Amino acid sequence: MTNYLLKGAVYLLTGLTFASLFLVLGFILFNGVAHLHPDLFAPTYTSDNVSLMPAIISTLILVVGSLLIALPLGLFAGIYLVEYAPKDSKWVTWIRVASDTLSGIPSIVFGLFGMLFFVIFLGFKYSLLSGILTSVIMILPLIIRSTEEALLAVSDSMRQASFALGAGKLRTIFKIVLPVAMPGILSGVILSIGRIVGETAALMYTLGTATNTPTSLMSSGRSLALHMYMLSSEGLHVNQAYATGVVLIVTVLIINRISSRLSRQFVKGGT
Repeated sequence: MTNYLLKGAVYLLTGLTFASLFLVLGFILFNGVAHLHPDLFAPTYTSDNVSLMPAIISTLILVVGSLLIALPLGLFAGIYLVEYAPKDSKWVTWIRVASDTLSGIPSIVFGLFGMLFFVIFLGFKYSLLSGILTSVIMILPLIIRSTEEALLAVSDSMRQASFALGAGKLRTIFKIVLPVAMPGILSGVILSIGRIVGETAALMYTLGTATNTPTSLMSSGRSLALHMYMLSSEGLHVNQAYATGVVLIVTVLIINRISSRLSRQFVKGGT
């Protein structure tokens, strides 16, 4: 009897989860698809077309710039924690505690720190550079922890077999361990991209809300999520805000699809 009750609870909660997901997606698609017009993708933003093209460009620069800094730092930090650092080192414990703590901090706190440090103290002002550096701080703990867990999941027998064949430690890491662990690392990268794309609070205080297309890293701008928030909060272009939401959903789906294919390729390459 208990098994049937537990199985029923699992099915019920699973159904509620999928129902909530489809309800949100359906609501956004129903209200947004009808308002997807070519004017929304005009190269220049005006008060008439409220084009989201500058926001798309700002978002792409933000994601690429953040990953160019955070991915190498997080990847090599994870490699150090697993492959090189002593297992009982207090330094390793402090790094893990710090990473877990930073992962749980609300994004508004990162935004306030970025505004005080990058925007005001360092004088970067509201710019893509301030937004990128703030995003790096937000996603770095996630990349470190996902890299660490992915490397820990690789069997030690593979390392020992590589050493027995005469390979050095560095070659073993890059030729044996990393290809096997890459799907787990990519999962962390996907979550990091999702956090950057969906972020509003932190970027409002660092990136700014300018509607023009950025011309340099010192230019202000707005991400897609921030663009959608500004349109909905102003109350004048709510329909266009729903259309922006549709573009956001499609963007996330494309990123997930590309990442899934990359994961499968790495799995094939590591086996």
